[in-house]
Amino acid sequence: MTEPPGRRERKKAATRQKIADTALRLFLERGYDAVGIREVAAEADVAVTTLFAHFASKEALVFEQDEDFEQRLMRAVTDRAPHEPLIPALRREILALVRHCTAEGAAPIWHMIDTSPALREHEESMRLRHAESLATAIAADPDLSRSATACRTIARFVIDAYSLSREAADPEAAVDETFQMIEAAWNVTRPPRLTPRAPEGQTQAN
Repeated sequence: MTEPPGRRERKKAATRQKIADTALRLFLERGYDAVGIREVAAEADVAVTTLFAHFASKEALVFEQDEDFEQRLMRAVTDRAPHEPLIPALRREILALVRHCTAEGAAPIWHMIDTSPALREHEESMRLRHAESLATAIAADPDLSRSATACRTIARFVIDAYSLSREAADPEAAVDETFQMIEAAWNVTRPPRLTPRAPEGQTQAN
C-alpha cells in the first residue's frame, strides 16, 4: 500500500531529525572528530545511505537547520507586507535567528563549531551561500530598485550582522546597532531622482 504524500513527508522529516539529534548528542559527548558517520548511522538505526540521503556531509549534520534559515531570510524579503520597508523586515528575521542560536543550551554547540576547522569552514561557506540567496531575492523585487552590487553588499552586511550579534555579549543590542548601520548604508544606495529635462530654449532652475 502506497503511503499518502503527507505521511511520507512527515516520516522523512522525523528520520532526518532523529539523525541530526543523534549526531549532535554523540558529537557533544565524545567530540566532533572522534565520531564517524557509520557510528551516527548505527546509533540512529538507519543505513549510511539513508543518512547521506538527508545530509550531504558530516559537517551538515551540525547545521541541520541550514536550509530553513536560508528560506526564512528569503521569505523576509518576498513575503513581507506590501510597502513594508526591507531593512526592518530583515532585522526582525535576524533577531529571531540570533535569539534561536543564543538560547539556553546553545553555547556547547557553538564552542564545538568554533574549535573545529572543518565546521568553521563549512559555516563560512554556508554564510556565503545565504548571502547570495538573499541578494538574489532582494534584486528580484522590483519595488527595491537597487544595483546588483548594492544588493550583494547589503546581503553580506545582513549575514555578518547575524554572526557578529550571535557572538556579542548583548546579542539583541548588537542587532540594533548593526542594523542602524545597515539601514544607513541601504538608504545611501537609493537611486537619485532624475531631474526633468527643461524644454528646449529654457534652462533648469537651480
